[in-house]
Amino acid sequence: MTHTNELKKLEAIFQTAESNIVLLYGRLGSAKENLLDEFTKGKSYFYYRSRQCSDEKQLNYMRDQIASSYNTRISGESYEDCFKAFRSKDGSKLVVIIDEAQFAIKKTNNLLETLVSLKNNKIYPGKVMVIISSSSIVWSTNAFQDLLTNTKLSVDETVKLENLSFLDVVRAFPSYTVAQCVSTYGIIGGVSEYLDRWDSKKTIKANVCENILSPNGFLYSAAEGYISSELRELSCYNTILGSIASGNEKLNDLFEDTGYSRAKISVYMKNLSAFDIVDKVVSFETGGWDNTKKGIYRIVDPYINFWFTFIYPHLSELISFTPERFYDTFIAPKLDEYLEGYFVDVCREYLHLLNIVGQLPIKLTKIGTWLGKEGTIDVIGQSSNRENVVGICNWTQKTMEFDTYEKLLESMKLARIIANTIYLFSATKFDSKLIELSKDNKSVVLVDMTEL
Repeated sequence: MTHTNELKKLEAIFQTAESNIVLLYGRLGSAKENLLDEFTKGKSYFYYRSRQCSDEKQLNYMRDQIASSYNTRISGESYEDCFKAFRSKDGSKLVVIIDEAQFAIKKTNNLLETLVSLKNNKIYPGKVMVIISSSSIVWSTNAFQDLLTNTKLSVDETVKLENLSFLDVVRAFPSYTVAQCVSTYGIIGGVSEYLDRWDSKKTIKANVCENILSPNGFLYSAAEGYISSELRELSCYNTILGSIASGNEKLNDLFEDTGYSRAKISVYMKNLSAFDIVDKVVSFETGGWDNTKKGIYRIVDPYINFWFTFIYPHLSELISFTPERFYDTFIAPKLDEYLEGYFVDVCREYLHLLNIVGQLPIKLTKIGTWLGKEGTIDVIGQSSNRENVVGICNWTQKTMEFDTYEKLLESMKLARIIANTIYLFSATKFDSKLIELSKDNKSVVLVDMTEL
């Protein structure tokens, strides 16, 4: 799946008159290679995929590839000597890509400085667009930034490949119902590579059994593989993630459950947060701050959340059960309850899209969730002058009942907010009292999930 917005951004940078250095990064599975392939079509470009090897070997590999690409001999022993061989086939801006740059750009060599010299026309006379590309979020946001600071160098643009949205999932699987799309989104999230390999001709259960629960499934080892690709001490991270997935969402709960010190947990949480796996959920700020839950941690990566919720606690049975038996025993009974949170994400995204196209009664400047000690407001949107819209989401109940609306009103009192419009989102039916209410009161809007 192509990242359309990011492709447009790269094209816009390429079209500028000056030379540029761009940092492009996205998690493993973000399909950045597909994006680069699409972007370089019709352009003069040089692509180098960095290896995990010594600085000397890295230089040799790059020199050999440049010499081969431009059919020339390179006599020197530096990156500068290598880059002097660059040519553009038609005099247009040359694109130079250093992919998986975390293996090549280090404090121990001068590759970064030489790339800056390349951009500044000190090596190559024409215009260039240097793309430093990486699938390491930790390197891109930490180590590389430190290197830039220490060398007093900078990049002109940063492009982060975000996970695909729910709307992208719907577009990717036109034969799926909205409910099946929500299920897919809640299980594997918006990772481009995962979505490319999910088969919409098969049911959710069949996909989970084949891709996740089967030893030869492409996601069978993906969760721990992804964590260990960037973080050491996998056993500690597994312990914490397993604890969060089982319901321990506050620092003190994690301290009591894991036996780790609060200071140690905080360090691990910081690392997991930098890696986009865990986040500290901040409740939407309202007048009812005293009634708000604070310091809640959530696993924000959907597939890692799914793995640690359903599979990690039952690894013995994963080996001894058939995938179908495992699914029926451990996943099916609690899947709807688990997916409820992702349905809320989908409803928030829906409200965001309505806001963009001007279909809401007020123009929202922020959207979030209010987490109360008693009750929750799934969706709150607020305008610049503090007018509100609110929403509550029903995924599991067979019919959205009138008392759900009444509970929302109670939560609004606790949050001390009033709303211009109340949205009731349901994956199922609405009871007759709610239907009558929405007819009589235009500020209450019913949204059937099939209309999303």
